[in-house]
Amino acid sequence: MCALIKEVLGQKVEKVEVSTRLTESPCALVTSEFGWSANMERIMKDQALRDSSMSAYMVSNKTMEINADHPIMSELKSKGDADKSDKTVKDLIWLLFDTALLTSGFSLEEPTQFAGRIHRMIKLGLSISEDDADDADADLPPLQEVDGAADEMNKMEEVD
Repeated sequence: MCALIKEVLGQKVEKVEVSTRLTESPCALVTSEFGWSANMERIMKDQALRDSSMSAYMVSNKTMEINADHPIMSELKSKGDADKSDKTVKDLIWLLFDTALLTSGFSLEEPTQFAGRIHRMIKLGLSISEDDADDADADLPPLQEVDGAADEMNKMEEVD
């Protein structure tokens, strides 16, 4: 399971290991003893005069600790063993990573992708197929263009 999670997350985590500390949470993100904490990373990212070359140094090396006894991890392992290329398994791993980021005090780099994964999981939980979601959008009338809107946009660009 650790190898699968590391493969999916790639460079987002330094390593994935089974934790002996976690009891209720399925996973958590921790930084090294000498690395920046989540709060320090947030403070440094918010500095007004920071150098863009420092951004590589600002990201702390994160270790994802997983709770092997948690039911979510047990079920995810069985689904991952059945099919490692399953998109749902990958989405669930990313959701676990993103929620671990939030609960560990870090900020999300791509909140729209996080929201998209949440929506896909809600659809899955409600047994809504992707085809049904596309059909719902088909009921909407097509967008109407206003005559001269393109000309007006060109004029606005000329002013800029």
